[in-house]
Amino acid sequence: MISRDSAARYADLADRTLAAALSEEDRAEARGLDPFERRTCHTHRRWLHHCIASPVHVVVVTGHRWCRDCACPAAVVVDELAGDVRMYCPSCGRMPDGPANRQVLRACRASLASARCFRLRGPASPAA
Repeated sequence: MISRDSAARYADLADRTLAAALSEEDRAEARGLDPFERRTCHTHRRWLHHCIASPVHVVVVTGHRWCRDCACPAAVVVDELAGDVRMYCPSCGRMPDGPANRQVLRACRASLASARCFRLRGPASPAA
């Protein structure tokens, strides 16, 4: 459960669309959104695809960013220009396929698409 008012938590972020997305997903998570389905990262206060490489995002128990065959963290490569997200095991070189890693890729692609959409659309204009 999110303990602080989410709007206040993100008041200092310059990217107001990111702040709005973070706040929206905090509220959705409090209502039952799976935290692994977020497009934003509550911990790093960033779009997920910007911080997915952090060791914090490796969850051995569930297999998120984890190669079970090699017992090591999987690497995630985000190409913002191409709009592509890939994952591989630095030990065996393969994509550690499994539901948790497919979920990581899906969430990163959604994050990338959301950030790109917000960038192209620009800041919301005030209501007249």
